[in-house]
Amino acid sequence: MKEEIRVAIVGLDTSHSVEFPRRMQAPDCPEELKVNGMKAVTCLRFETPFTNKETLDKRQQQLEDWGIKVTEDFEEAVADCDAIMLEINDPAYHLEYFKKCMNLNKPIFIDKPLADNYHNAKEIYDLCKKHNVRAISASALRFSHNLVEACSKVPKPMQSYFYGPLGIPPVGSGIIWYGVHCFEMLERAMGLGAVSVDVRKDAAGAVVVVEYPDKRRGIVELTVGAYTYGGTLRAENQIASFVVDSSMFYTEELREIYRFFKTGEASLTLDDALEIMDMLDCAARSYETGKPVKLNRYAE
Repeated sequence: MKEEIRVAIVGLDTSHSVEFPRRMQAPDCPEELKVNGMKAVTCLRFETPFTNKETLDKRQQQLEDWGIKVTEDFEEAVADCDAIMLEINDPAYHLEYFKKCMNLNKPIFIDKPLADNYHNAKEIYDLCKKHNVRAISASALRFSHNLVEACSKVPKPMQSYFYGPLGIPPVGSGIIWYGVHCFEMLERAMGLGAVSVDVRKDAAGAVVVVEYPDKRRGIVELTVGAYTYGGTLRAENQIASFVVDSSMFYTEELREIYRFFKTGEASLTLDDALEIMDMLDCAARSYETGKPVKLNRYAE
């Protein structure tokens, strides 16, 4: 791959479509936030229920000020790039646009969550495996240096607790759309292997209990309007608590994306993203029914 990776941004309904290019090439981006080696060259604009024309126009102007061509033509958006970032806030569009990109023979980053439900996420996963598509998907919270440090202090937690916001989306499930951030932290700490999810809903939001083998347990507390993240990891004679530094996590994630685009290697795989999606899908169902739900993979 070229020394400077030319990136196509697909989607403009999320602030991430601006925040990632800012760290690639904005002249006024602070040095400590920059990630060198990538340049956003194009952005595909289209409307979703998550935005409006006024917001899209404002974001388009910002991207154009940084030399990024914004277009409504998919072929034009992906014609002259080395890698693709699917930056679509509405996860219901992820499978559709992944299918448009999968045969281009270019590495793909799919912003959180992998899809809008487990079925569609599994289709993305299966297509990647069948056609050898190079793709990863993650939330920036997974790469927070505060979480990474806590995981190094307690590498095999028996219990873990994470807190963050429960967003209220214009369409779809808030558990899936915004709960993904806390579930990313949970999976980063606990690893693969979740068995079931049980959600208690209350006036403040939701508390999720995730069961693992060997009496391990994860708790995710999602609160409406509480836009801070953190948690605690515990094992025998080990404990580590942390609060996420929100000023750095976009940069920390973009460094990982650059590493993946450059080398094909990453600290996570689509297996991680699929289990997170499985937990989110089950949590959304448990939130509605009030009953525990076993992960979908046990029904396959």
